[in-house]
Amino acid sequence: MNEVTLAELSFTATINSPIEKINVPAWIFGLAYAEYQGCSPAHVAAGATHSPDGRRMSINVEVLGGSVTVSHYIEEITDKHHVRLASVSDPFTPTGRTILHITWDMSVNAIDSNKCEFTNYVHSRPTEEFLEFLAKQGIPFEQFKQARQLVSESHNRQETSLFAASIERAALKR
Repeated sequence: MNEVTLAELSFTATINSPIEKINVPAWIFGLAYAEYQGCSPAHVAAGATHSPDGRRMSINVEVLGGSVTVSHYIEEITDKHHVRLASVSDPFTPTGRTILHITWDMSVNAIDSNKCEFTNYVHSRPTEEFLEFLAKQGIPFEQFKQARQLVSESHNRQETSLFAASIERAALKR
């Protein structure tokens, strides 16, 4: 089932900092609660912990399309300028809770000696449980997919520039 895409999107923004000062893993796993909330009106809470196997985990709570989603992002790649996180996420909808798989990939590339490009990529996939959840409610997958893509695009577009600004602030403090 992992080959089916629910939403996939990528946006970029500029960071006005030398790449040497940027550390994406330090930023995401040290992101303060209020700083996370400042990156989108949809952001409710964030915190960091460790998965049962010891990898770092970012737990994010946000409201997308009217549903609260709790994501448990576990590190897969953590280079200084590239982080890939994978989550089994829990959307809480008016008709119940279900599960999605979400990959969140953030990277920074130098444009010149004082400027970088931040890329914020998100790919969500349905689980079998999620597809059954939709079927029980009589919601066609393609219809939900279109709506989710629009909601995700709007959210990601907004948070990308605000994440870049947050990373820039963190880099310039170094």
